[in-house]
Amino acid sequence: MLHHTPLIATIAVGFLVAFILGLVASRFKLSPIVGYLLAGVLVGPFTPGFTADSKLAAELAEIGVILLMFGVGLHFSYRDLFAVKNIALPGAVAQIAVATLLGMGLAWVMGWPIAGGLIFGLALSVASTVVLLRALEERQLLDTRSGHIAVGWLIVEDLAMVVALVLLPVLATTLPGGDGAASAQASAGGSLGASLAITFGKVAAFVALMFVVGRRVIPWLLARVAGVGSRELFTLAVLAIGIGIAYGAAVLFDVSFALGAFFAGMILKESELSHKAADDTLPLRDAFAVLFFVSVGMLFNPMVLVEKPLAVLATLAIILVGKSAAAFFIVRAFRYPSDTAVLIAASLAQVGEFSFILVTLGLSLGVLPETGRDLVLGGSILSIVLNPTVFAIAGRLRAMRLRRLSAKTGGEAPSDVASPYQTACSDHVIVIGFGRVGKRVAEHLIRQGESTVIIESDINRVEDLRQVGQSAIHGNAARTEVLEAAGVRRARSLLVAVPNGFEAGEIVARARAMNPGLRIVARAHLDAEVEHLKANGADRVIMGEQEIARLMISDVGEEAAPAAA
Repeated sequence: MLHHTPLIATIAVGFLVAFILGLVASRFKLSPIVGYLLAGVLVGPFTPGFTADSKLAAELAEIGVILLMFGVGLHFSYRDLFAVKNIALPGAVAQIAVATLLGMGLAWVMGWPIAGGLIFGLALSVASTVVLLRALEERQLLDTRSGHIAVGWLIVEDLAMVVALVLLPVLATTLPGGDGAASAQASAGGSLGASLAITFGKVAAFVALMFVVGRRVIPWLLARVAGVGSRELFTLAVLAIGIGIAYGAAVLFDVSFALGAFFAGMILKESELSHKAADDTLPLRDAFAVLFFVSVGMLFNPMVLVEKPLAVLATLAIILVGKSAAAFFIVRAFRYPSDTAVLIAASLAQVGEFSFILVTLGLSLGVLPETGRDLVLGGSILSIVLNPTVFAIAGRLRAMRLRRLSAKTGGEAPSDVASPYQTACSDHVIVIGFGRVGKRVAEHLIRQGESTVIIESDINRVEDLRQVGQSAIHGNAARTEVLEAAGVRRARSLLVAVPNGFEAGEIVARARAMNPGLRIVARAHLDAEVEHLKANGADRVIMGEQEIARLMISDVGEEAAPAAA
């Protein structure tokens, strides 16, 4: 019956294999993205066994691209970019130029046309935002000055790739190696300048519409939908806005789905409900992001590793050595310390989401050979696998520099070396999670004058809290380093407001081990979660249904008492 339900088969098998290999990758301390890509290879046409429908996978991947770019726009922070613009903007542009030229050089050696070499080089020049953020968060470096530069650098890269998505369809028709018919059509219609003017005119019209109309209509619409009180309708409204704008941008303005989705997310961030929008749509965005990586893996032909090993190694060398070395020397040229330069170099030693989008575009335009796709995918998988090792080396070099500088300054690190954020509070309350429950709890404690530290995984929320002077730690509270940064050994109480009771159990167990005298209160949704949290050391577990029932019974009892009297 599988041939009668290709969509269900593709999604079911894709999710299953991606889950298994993603879990295996995580066990080996690798990014789950590696597992998702390998899952695509296994269900693709180049390996034996089940073969997913490649056309359906491509359409599912397109939805993945839309939601991926929607998420990038939803978390795009002008503040992050402006804070490090003096190094991130020129540094990222210079590094992209160097890496693109290296890629074009390799393409020229292999006899590819300029258009194909340009896309190949651009695909190698941009790093994965997902891989970088996870790597920095795991190492408690996201809140350092070096981490801010790395994030700002990638924001510039992302913006540059958004521009590239606009320009490449036009450039592909005019550069040597572009589609002949399209090139002739472009020549008949006018010069490259005229084509670019038309393209930028359409993009400008779309951007103007989004900023003039979208900034007013979208937040207003979300506020009205939120007022209805239906979570389903609110989530549906967010998805309709994201996917609808992406589709409308492509149909009406000839703008790519990716660019339309990016601007939809960026405009949506203007709303006070942006955090709720991000939280409610995260599961769907994650699910389709997985399908995106699986569909990309389906395109990879593993035989390229056997047939063109030198080309694969050369591609990997550009990713790991070429662009990383360029980034290192660029950062040093701006007189930043070597530990910052090393961290930026390690951050860029991989390729990811935009690389795959560019490869897909190059294939659709007919300017990138299939070998180029396989080299980019092979280089991506290998670079993501090796990235933890690169970061480990960078961490050792950074630690060595800090020790040397600390020795020179009598035990105090110099001001130009930023350390992970640490709270100085003691006898305080730690609130884990700043969502709907955690926010109410934390705000009440703050109003009461309690010394409060908040742990939150959303960097934007953390930055907003710090802007108003509130002590906030970014990261996963299940990690010892994050609890240490929040001062758990000196804290009086710990309130775990994350919604997943079993995930909270790990946090409770770790906090209890670090501070046996800590009072821990957690929340749960199920009886099994209550037992799990208590078994891990929680002093009290509050389950929503129980508390609602208790208060309703109490209220009825209060009304009945006067009547009986």
